[in-house]
Amino acid sequence: MRRLLESFVAGIVLVLLAGCGSSSTTTGATSTANVVITIVSENGAMSFSPASATAKVGQTVAWTNSDTITHTATEDNGTFDTGGVNPGTASAPIAMPKAGTFPYHCSIHPTMTGTLTITQ
Repeated sequence: MRRLLESFVAGIVLVLLAGCGSSSTTTGATSTANVVITIVSENGAMSFSPASATAKVGQTVAWTNSDTITHTATEDNGTFDTGGVNPGTASAPIAMPKAGTFPYHCSIHPTMTGTLTITQ
């Protein structure tokens, strides 16, 4: 019985260690970003909330996914890309190094669009 318990505990430790690799998202849909945009789905309509957000140069922006499927926030010209943001997680905060208006979309669901304006 003791050997079985030790094997079980060792297996749990291995599973926990396997989950410690690098990731582009954080669990619990929380982020330390200056600006957080939420990915939502209401009555099947997927969107970013707010659809138009503003941050300052040097601040960070993250997207939290409150939907039940994976999404991305991908700038139309490739300036930023969150990669897949799984349900219930947040993207890694992305630093915004320059001013401008940056339209973005979900690369999985291209009809989902938003705009991020970075000011001085």
